[in-house]
Amino acid sequence: MRIALVHDHLGQDGGAERVVRVWQQMFPQAPLFTLVHNPKQANPEFAKTDIRTSFIQKLPFGSTRYQWYLPLMPTAVERYPLQDDYDVVLSSAASFSKGVITLPKTLHISYIHSPTRYLWSDTTRYVDELPYPNFLKWYAPHVLSRIRQWDYVAAQRPDILLANSKIVQQRIEKYYRRSSDILHPPVDVQKFTVGTGKGGYFLTGGRLVTYKRFDLVIEAFNRLGLPLKIYGTGPAMKDLQFQAKPNIEFLGRVPDATLPTLYADALAFINPQEEDFGITVVEAMAAGRPVIAFKAGGALETVRPGVSGVFFDDQDWESLSDAVIRFRAEHFDPQTIRSWSETFSTDNYRTKLHTYIEQRYQQHQEHYA
Repeated sequence: MRIALVHDHLGQDGGAERVVRVWQQMFPQAPLFTLVHNPKQANPEFAKTDIRTSFIQKLPFGSTRYQWYLPLMPTAVERYPLQDDYDVVLSSAASFSKGVITLPKTLHISYIHSPTRYLWSDTTRYVDELPYPNFLKWYAPHVLSRIRQWDYVAAQRPDILLANSKIVQQRIEKYYRRSSDILHPPVDVQKFTVGTGKGGYFLTGGRLVTYKRFDLVIEAFNRLGLPLKIYGTGPAMKDLQFQAKPNIEFLGRVPDATLPTLYADALAFINPQEEDFGITVVEAMAAGRPVIAFKAGGALETVRPGVSGVFFDDQDWESLSDAVIRFRAEHFDPQTIRSWSETFSTDNYRTKLHTYIEQRYQQHQEHYA
């Protein structure tokens, strides 16, 4: 099969980009179509790939301020030359990639990380947090409304939608009125070794953005006075650092080589947000460490209460503080936690995706025979 890969943009290095890196390993000859590629922000592994960017890449500040060109993005993805002789198009979509246009004989499978957040579930917060003058914020909803109509139409184009979790599957049904299958994203559990939490600190981290609610973790640990380490960078970092007391340490961007030890030496990993899936939660469990997670989203599928972690019910510092106070690391078996994490391994993901594509492609071929 001749396969083409599509991804929204390579302007960051998050969970969606990890999925695409696995695809590249599975299909090394496949070109990768994306809106823009910013090598300074993207994972260096992408530099080895046949990357084909949109016309936005060539616009002023296109690779670094691509958000400026939001109204142009639907047109940009529709102009990818996917009418060539591709058998399968595999798109990774948290926003626009699902809207590519393919030939009828081409099987298009779109892996949905989430229906576009700022168009559906998080529109109000997105507009409120825009760093623009009020008159532009007033106009923004009008732009988003038009793009929202396109987004719905775009979601009807793929032959098949894959959701990365149950909550995303539910959103797909609500916003796009389509059914989908679930395939949990891959986690490289093999790079982690089982630890005992000898560092004596709690750990949280990832992309430091407001909706991930690291602010409530800081508020809880400000009051508890317990050692907390936070890894990662993002636009919310300065505000979080200003909020934090001396018992909280910011590590910045942690190299992949040292991340396993950071997890292994932690008493527990804290997940305060409602994630679509939550790769960092599984990484912590791969290191044998329990998770203290907000009881919502992907954590409901990855955390086994009493076996690999505990939940707190309300997304506020009081509920989290109560869970931390009650938490006892000695009640959890590191090896049992590690064994559960292997359910979400990269090897399992590759096997399932390969089988899925082959079966669906055969059905697609029979349909158009």
